[in-house]
Amino acid sequence: MPEAYIVEAVRTPTGRRNGSLAGVHPADLGAGVIKALLKRTGVDPAAVEDVVFGCVDAIGPQAGDIARTCWLTAGLPQEVPGTTIDRQCGSAQQAIHFAAQGVMSGTQDLVVAGGVQNMSQIPIAAAMTAGQAFGFDDPFSGSVGWRERYGLQEINQIRAAEMIAEKWEISRLDMEIFGLESNRRAEAAVTSGRFDAEIAAVGDFARDETVRAGSTLEKMASLKPVREGGIITAGVSSQISDGASALLIASAQAVKTHGLKPIARVHAMTVRGDDPVYMLTAPIPATRHILKRTGLTLDDIDLVEINEAFASVVIAWAKELNADLAKVNVNGGAIALGHPLGSTGGRLATTLLYEMGRRGARYGLQTMCEGGGQANATIFERL
Repeated sequence: MPEAYIVEAVRTPTGRRNGSLAGVHPADLGAGVIKALLKRTGVDPAAVEDVVFGCVDAIGPQAGDIARTCWLTAGLPQEVPGTTIDRQCGSAQQAIHFAAQGVMSGTQDLVVAGGVQNMSQIPIAAAMTAGQAFGFDDPFSGSVGWRERYGLQEINQIRAAEMIAEKWEISRLDMEIFGLESNRRAEAAVTSGRFDAEIAAVGDFARDETVRAGSTLEKMASLKPVREGGIITAGVSSQISDGASALLIASAQAVKTHGLKPIARVHAMTVRGDDPVYMLTAPIPATRHILKRTGLTLDDIDLVEINEAFASVVIAWAKELNADLAKVNVNGGAIALGHPLGSTGGRLATTLLYEMGRRGARYGLQTMCEGGGQANATIFERL
């Protein structure tokens, strides 16, 4: 089967909610990383065959196929199309999968993949709540088949994070220790300039602004739970934020034709489902499935990026798989670096690939929980 090579990866710095990127149109955010990607690789834009971008809540300025709009906003050739993907939090990772699959099928040679999200402008779940104007409540309870299968119980990510903490016997202190370490690692990465090479500045904004510098366990312990009687707080949850990411994925023929120098290849990909009520547990079966398919173990994996939607998600995953957290999210995760929904999959991949290069690592695993009880898993092999 033909190989899918990662030629370059780039991301914006992550802007906190109502922060430095809040006023930037999503199309301009996406256009910026696309232009930076093409400049870094020197590839002819007309040779790109598709743009596959993730975006959740594709309404308002994010509506109308934002992938296509980002490309045109960048001033690039009109003959290059684009398509927008929604696999919830894993949208950009799925975009990478679709781009790699297009190359591996032999039907495409050069594809841009990534994602964009401005959560300051379009609030989380805006697409769901927009239905209320037409008399609909949520995507679940109105369905006869859904009610017959799952009843009328609440489908909510905060509830799911609480349920996971209870099932895997994860305490609030366990999560706060994890969240504090995420901030410590991210602060060290930002202040040392470790992210600088992977970031394309947006104007004068060039460094992630989401890290909660000076966090302490005492401060975290003072935070009020999101749900009455719960243990999930903002300090152990991913941050609402804004950003974009893009990767160039190429075939062997494109690498030769355009004189490109790949940094990695896609070694394996999978996507798995799990209980949609628990919603956030699918990284566990997805990781098991991809390791079984490849014959690898977690000991063979040098670095892992798993999205920190909530601390309980990562801790439960680590407990189930007996994972070494020393090589997981080594530069911090979404608790400290934010989670612009449609872009995060590309941000995780970018950070993972750059860290693999710094360490001379061979294999890197990326996985993340997604709405509907799903998870993508990808193994990259550094070249």
